[in-house]
Amino acid sequence: MNKKILVTGGAGFVGSNLCKTLLENGHKVICLDNFYTGRKENLIELEKNSNFEFINHNVIEAIDLEGLDEIYHFACPASPPHYQRDPIFTLQTSVWGTFNMLELARKNDAKILFASTSEVYGDPVEHPQRESYWGNVNPIGIRSNYDEGKRAAETLTMDHHRKYGTKVRIIRIFNTYGGGMDPLDGRVVSNFIVQALTDQDITIYGDGTQTRSFQYVDDLVSGSIKMMENELNFVGPVNLGNPNEFTIAQLAQKVIALLPDTKSKVVYKDLPGDDPKQRKPDISIAKEKLDWEPKILLEVGLPKTIEYFRSVI
Repeated sequence: MNKKILVTGGAGFVGSNLCKTLLENGHKVICLDNFYTGRKENLIELEKNSNFEFINHNVIEAIDLEGLDEIYHFACPASPPHYQRDPIFTLQTSVWGTFNMLELARKNDAKILFASTSEVYGDPVEHPQRESYWGNVNPIGIRSNYDEGKRAAETLTMDHHRKYGTKVRIIRIFNTYGGGMDPLDGRVVSNFIVQALTDQDITIYGDGTQTRSFQYVDDLVSGSIKMMENELNFVGPVNLGNPNEFTIAQLAQKVIALLPDTKSKVVYKDLPGDDPKQRKPDISIAKEKLDWEPKILLEVGLPKTIEYFRSVI
């Protein structure tokens, strides 16, 4: 069945890839974005499709739309430089924006998927992280506007579900990379690739032994759609990430190996405050409930991402 679907943050990295797949699946897609971190360039191909509509709007403000079947709520700055630029705005986006989208879903009797984050686990003492883990978050740290904003939005989503019967879904997204990223995004994969392509020093914060698990954006999009469409009325939360874990130093070496002509050298700087030392998802629930697991290895996705960045810088 063709559906009318709203994607908030649809001009962003993940949102634009999601819009593309939903259009390919035959749905009518409304993209809501205010370009705080979203990019107009991500919409160029999407706007050629007659089933695509763009609305320039800030989710902090309520909006009235009718006939919606589903809402994918991805609107929020997601990289540390972006969400720390205006921390109060980030917190407002997470909480007020989520409340507005939940109310819109209730009015339309639509399903809503809230895009939360692995940052709700903070600097975890449980490894790998299961959905039952309550996290280790500094509530007054420099990252807390994002971490605690998403945690509060999860609370709001579940309370809305319990009070009104709103048809909600919650995903927790682990580190994701791929085409559509902003070259100035500030996340580690984009930083390393852009630095290597432009012969700048590759900057590792800390000693490089901290770990991350990197999933290619196509895997995240497929998992998000499976979560929205699951027939079990499974609310979540559910981890969506790739459990293949690498140190930051290993990632830097993989980028250099794929760009042998780069003149970049690895340099080390102080680790920012509250930066997690390890991050790896337990995806047992995603496998069981959604029949989902990532398919694209870093060795496949990284060269694709490098070619994307070659085309935009």
